[in-house]
Amino acid sequence: MKLDIIPVKWSDEGVLMLDQRLLPTEEKWLTLRTYEDVAAGIRDMVVRGAPAIGVSAAYGMALGAKNFVGTAVADLEDELDFVGETLAKTRPTAVNLFWAIDRMKATFQKAKAEGKSVSDIKKELLEDAKAIHDEDIEAQRLIAHFGGQLLNDNDTVLTHCNAGALATGGVWGTALGVIRGAVDQGKTIAVVADETRPYLQGARLTAWELMEDDIPVTLITDNMSGHVMKSGKIKAVVVGSDRIAANGDVANKIGTYMVAVLAHRHNIPFYVAAPLSTVDLNCPTGDDIPIEERGREEVTHVKGQQLAPEGVGITNYGFDVTPNELVTAIITEKGVARAPYVYSLKAQFDQ
Repeated sequence: MKLDIIPVKWSDEGVLMLDQRLLPTEEKWLTLRTYEDVAAGIRDMVVRGAPAIGVSAAYGMALGAKNFVGTAVADLEDELDFVGETLAKTRPTAVNLFWAIDRMKATFQKAKAEGKSVSDIKKELLEDAKAIHDEDIEAQRLIAHFGGQLLNDNDTVLTHCNAGALATGGVWGTALGVIRGAVDQGKTIAVVADETRPYLQGARLTAWELMEDDIPVTLITDNMSGHVMKSGKIKAVVVGSDRIAANGDVANKIGTYMVAVLAHRHNIPFYVAAPLSTVDLNCPTGDDIPIEERGREEVTHVKGQQLAPEGVGITNYGFDVTPNELVTAIITEKGVARAPYVYSLKAQFDQ
């Protein structure tokens, strides 16, 4: 594995983000100097992918604390509440966002209870944000290990959207981590990546990552998936997730549900790879997952070029929910969970 990209980083100047809107034709890093900048980076998809959003939110909280100029712990608490609210409004579906904000708030409360100063609390918040980042990368490594064992030598795998290093804290990825894990285990793996309209994460990001790693990848349009599966070329489907309900229903990029239905029809295993921070045990089923709706221009335009008639009605759901009965297994850093997920996922939290 030669690609070693970290899409979000901490620096003394602020949070560094690789602008994924410009890939693969331009690699540009942005320096985000305020928590408002970080919130805009998440909302505007400079960074995307649930684990990467969680890491970014943690750094956003740390940056908000760093820029706080007061000396009273109570005032810092008020500031962090506001920072958290601002970050939480950016992307409603990705639960890692809220998980990271809540963890950073818990870190603050612990330090406050210990009587620490504002200066010390700022240090602890930054340390925990960096720990969240490190833990995410380690989780991806373990997902790669467990998931790679599910793939066979010479398999061709279909992916949807981008759940690679760019969508996480870096290095491995979740769905692409499974593929990288299999390759690291000595297996020959080829990938079919669908383009993933309307934002083209498969065409722009997944294809780029895999080519950088010298993993064979073929790009198809979204409406070719059924034909390719019917041909017998696809041996497994691996996707990521932005939120997994307690019963194993999976919210992921719009179009995932269609891919899962097609995989089920053709008896192809459908695997979901995600860290436990993506599993929301407080969300009983997929019906309880909020589905983000995004702007009309993502559908009507590509790279600023208008494709659709002016004034046409637009629906632009960012995500859909795949029912648990279509999911063969969910791969986390704790291992491989299988149905009934309401028990197997909870058991992983209890490990």
